[in-house]
Amino acid sequence: MEFLTFLNAREIEILELLYKADYSVEENTPLCLIGEEFVGFLKRRQRKVVICTDNAKKRGGYFITKLRPNDELDRTGIYIRRALRHESIHIAQDCNNGNTVDLIEKKKLKIHPYKTEALEGSVSVSGNREKEYEAYALEDKPKYVIKALKKYCF
Repeated sequence: MEFLTFLNAREIEILELLYKADYSVEENTPLCLIGEEFVGFLKRRQRKVVICTDNAKKRGGYFITKLRPNDELDRTGIYIRRALRHESIHIAQDCNNGNTVDLIEKKKLKIHPYKTEALEGSVSVSGNREKEYEAYALEDKPKYVIKALKKYCF
């Protein structure tokens, strides 16, 4: 699976926790064809995370020559890592009987304004604003993702 090449140590740990929690990961499934703006999905009933690597590559300009190989600021990698962390928060929410994980006080949970459009797209798919907001707020905090998975899934 190509998306593995974009992960760093924290995401590898998250992936191992997902496997341990009996989830699997698929890449570039037909679900990714819903729209190029989507980089990840959680298929709850099947216990599968879908990573849309091709969409991440299109959004991140993967085919444009990079100045440095393995650049941490590579946008494609950022999209893929965020998607894995985002869907992992949803898994932790599921492990918490469908509730938010509440690792950070709700009033301190903030998302960057550029994520507002993505939030609306995700809410239109999932139908749950509170869970999506939490996932967007925590997707840039890998330590909290790991903490949530460990706390609620094991």
